[in-house]
Amino acid sequence: MEKLVTMSANELSRLEIMQRLKEKRLKQKEAAEMLGLTVRQVKRLVSKYRKNGAIGLVSQRRGKPSNNQLKAAEKQKGLDLLKGKYKGFGPTLAHEKLVEVEGIKIGKESTRQLMIAEGLWKARKERKVTVHQMRERRACFGELVQIDGSPHAWFEERGATCNLLVAIDDATGKLVGLLFAEHESFHSYASLTKVYFERYGKPTAFYSDKHSIFRVNQPGVAVSEAVTQFGRAMQDLDIQILCANTPQAKGRVERANQTLQDRLVKEMRLRGISTMEQGNAYLPEFIKVFNQRFCVPPRSTHDAHRPLTPLENLAHILTWQETRVLSKNLTIQFKKVIYQIKTDRPTYALRNARITVCEDATGQVAFHYQSKPLQFTVYHKQEHQADVVETKDIDRVLDNQRFAHIPASNHPWRHSPVGKASDTYHPPVIISQEACG
Repeated sequence: MEKLVTMSANELSRLEIMQRLKEKRLKQKEAAEMLGLTVRQVKRLVSKYRKNGAIGLVSQRRGKPSNNQLKAAEKQKGLDLLKGKYKGFGPTLAHEKLVEVEGIKIGKESTRQLMIAEGLWKARKERKVTVHQMRERRACFGELVQIDGSPHAWFEERGATCNLLVAIDDATGKLVGLLFAEHESFHSYASLTKVYFERYGKPTAFYSDKHSIFRVNQPGVAVSEAVTQFGRAMQDLDIQILCANTPQAKGRVERANQTLQDRLVKEMRLRGISTMEQGNAYLPEFIKVFNQRFCVPPRSTHDAHRPLTPLENLAHILTWQETRVLSKNLTIQFKKVIYQIKTDRPTYALRNARITVCEDATGQVAFHYQSKPLQFTVYHKQEHQADVVETKDIDRVLDNQRFAHIPASNHPWRHSPVGKASDTYHPPVIISQEACG
């Protein structure tokens, strides 16, 4: 009775070529080229085929466990880590941690299959892919920098929801700036770009979305006034701002946001980081590791960054600046506060003068007239009124209320004063007019 031999498609292809070699219809050199092997390997296959027939071409390892199979103890250790310390991690990041931190020798695909088998990961369903035209990376580092803000629960349930401001170079995919901020604002982007400029210099252009920080979106605004505070600051530094029509157009920073929402969140979880201050202190370390893993070399070695000139004072340029007109008694109102200008010159010299009000991120105010600072005092401060909150910030304001200041356990508000009437309820005493005489 003939023995049934099970062969793979690759082994069947080898069998056909061995038969052609046996019938002298093919040379060993030609067979080696067809199989992608050396002539020496083909000779070994021919020898096995002549000795054992078709069964000599079948792999001897079939049905046996792999020599590189993960040991049971190592497998159990990896599972415990995936279900505990690295719970919620994706296969790629989990594999990196198991290999680099825990010292477990396991492959990326083995980690993925292990997580699927344990129900820790589900393969993404195939979805209809929308095709977008690909745009080639810029050639030079610093030629185009994509910036964006990503609102997310970066500290999960440990802290308040906030924004991560991201700046990534288009040519290299290198993170050139990260900053946690309460929300996207002029001052938060000014803080991000200030650190970036001081380290790398000025890029040729920024590429952003159509947020009101970068572009005036109100219809009917005059062209001369169609510049935001951030746009005015970038004009002073000779940096162009480009706005994308769709998120896909600035896909470099959008994909970076997705990666950061996965990797950065889990790295901070491992380190117990729960505040923006702690997060900002950790970001330089994370940026270094991220760039080592994902950065690519640019097509050109030219660095398009330009150095800051001595006349470009970032502390002044990156302030909120508005123009005001002085009254006859040299007072000016800015954000519900009335300021009195102090000067040694005759007061009529500054009446109705147009001055520039500069406010930094800390709320400090300065006044400039013809590029020279003016001395001032606070004349009157109005009472606090209801805050104006934009629609896109309502969720952030309401969600973060539970992280507002909570009095300490020994705070007087938590305890009633000892010996006061509030300790014991006493009914009111009513005295009639007759009793009063």
